Amino acid sequence: MKADDGLSATRINPQLGNFTSIPTNRLPEWGEVTFGCTDWIERIYTDEHGKSVRLFVGRSYDHKRLYHHPELALSYGRDLRGVGQIHLPGQPEIPVTLLRNDMRPTMAALVLVYDGEFIADPISNQVQTSLKQLISPRKPMTLFYLADDNAPKDAAFDKTPAASLLEKAIKDFMAQPH
Repeated sequence: MKADDGLSATRINPQLGNFTSIPTNRLPEWGEVTFGCTDWIERIYTDEHGKSVRLFVGRSYDHKRLYHHPELALSYGRDLRGVGQIHLPGQPEIPVTLLRNDMRPTMAALVLVYDGEFIADPISNQVQTSLKQLISPRKPMTLFYLADDNAPKDAAFDKTPAASLLEKAIKDFMAQPH
């Protein structure tokens, strides 16, 4: 059995604050084949200064397919390495996993949401909720993945346009009626 919380990636606004977007050219089947997502988007958002970032949001009942190295599919060939986790301010704080390329200005950030909660450690979360998951309907996990191929290396992530877009996308998604 599967539980539907009424949220949908496809209902995230194509215009978020000062960002407007266009969809990427991935085929509709790509999200399901790659991550087990039937509900997903991938858009290029551009702000008024011409700064562009790519946002993928996908929901899947197969949690591991979302949290286990999504950068291999979403930033193929970019050679990204984990540089740690930061917390964006708010109530609650948003744990953001950051990935960077050592030689290029390439950066990615990902956020996971499960059952209305932000997940800092998806493996620990899956272990802690495994018994409950055995006797309850399955619930989808949501992956927010932001890729920036021109990220300034010296700027703190939370001060970048990419962080602003990520926060806006998460707020828009979480504000949907359940």
